[in-house]
Amino acid sequence: MEKFSFGVDPITSHAWNRDRTQIAISANNSLVDIYQKSEEGWEKTQTLNEHTQRVTSVDWAPESNMIVTCGSDRNAYVWIQNGNDEWKPSLVILRINRAATCVRWSPLENKFAVGSGSRLISICYFDKDHDWWVSKHIKKPIRSTITTVDWHPNNILLACGSTDFKVRVFSAYVKDVEAKPSGNVWGSKLPLGACLMEFGGSGGWVHGVSFDATGNRLAWVSHDSTINMVNASANFAESQTKLKNLPCHSLQWVGPDSIVAGGHDCWLLRFSVDDSNNLTFEGRVGFSRKRTEEKVTAMSMFQSLDKRATVEDDSKKTSIHQNSIVQLLIHTGGREAVTKLSSVGADGLLVVWNQHSLQASIGGSTFDMLAETINQVNIASQE
Repeated sequence: MEKFSFGVDPITSHAWNRDRTQIAISANNSLVDIYQKSEEGWEKTQTLNEHTQRVTSVDWAPESNMIVTCGSDRNAYVWIQNGNDEWKPSLVILRINRAATCVRWSPLENKFAVGSGSRLISICYFDKDHDWWVSKHIKKPIRSTITTVDWHPNNILLACGSTDFKVRVFSAYVKDVEAKPSGNVWGSKLPLGACLMEFGGSGGWVHGVSFDATGNRLAWVSHDSTINMVNASANFAESQTKLKNLPCHSLQWVGPDSIVAGGHDCWLLRFSVDDSNNLTFEGRVGFSRKRTEEKVTAMSMFQSLDKRATVEDDSKKTSIHQNSIVQLLIHTGGREAVTKLSSVGADGLLVVWNQHSLQASIGGSTFDMLAETINQVNIASQE
């Protein structure tokens, strides 16, 4: 495990280049800083300065080496590196009247999706005839701000979460850039904007969604402190785990049957999925120090105040992150077998978790269980 500090400002979003030697970071402002890895740590090399308000999301296409950013100024830019290694922006025609909230490249990198507060998703692609980035909209039946999006491995389907408590799976097929797709377990008719499935509705805002490596299972976390999963290949069986701590904000599949999530409780939490599609909490991941077994007495507290002007054991958490975890990304490997995972938080930290650190500190038997599994619910498939 590696831990790096990028200052005291919260990190809103981060993205890696292909070989993980560079990282793009937005620290809750209108800038995106590019850092190069060196022996001493991370060295800032460039700053992307085109947005006029806070950057809300960043994504870096590994194969084409293009960066896309979006922000509260209702704009998105595609950044391309020229021969002098300078990043030049191209404005994307989003056609929205509210802030852009999230952006993700598709697996084939021929388009990307931008969620917004305009109650729609912009599917953006490059128009070669006019030499600019244009968009097509997915609107119905969205009724609120889009907070998160994730692409299916087939490059056609798109999952989104929103502040109307719903998770939806849409077709994002664009005939101008790809061949007509065939049907799959999510649906057979796939025109652009077709809503194939809709889940949720009684919880809180949806903060994160994630397809597994096969694309048959979809997981999401909500502000009602739940993590949910649906299996499209098992008659859309749903499983939900109710957390007893603060809600998670982001999640990633780290294996065929494993999910790691993190959020406002500052911990990474690990979950497993069994053959019956039940979602089970396993435990916390990663500790910065051992929990002390001794109770802090009044005498020891005043002695500590007298010696160091601080109360011993008063501020530092036992988690690696000292504030909310904002985003999780796969660093190395794929969703079928993640070997490294990265997390950023409101504490300004970047943590790179290796396979050992994601496994070794699981403490389901050491600590009180933080979750209870709710019986899975079968949902009839929609025609």
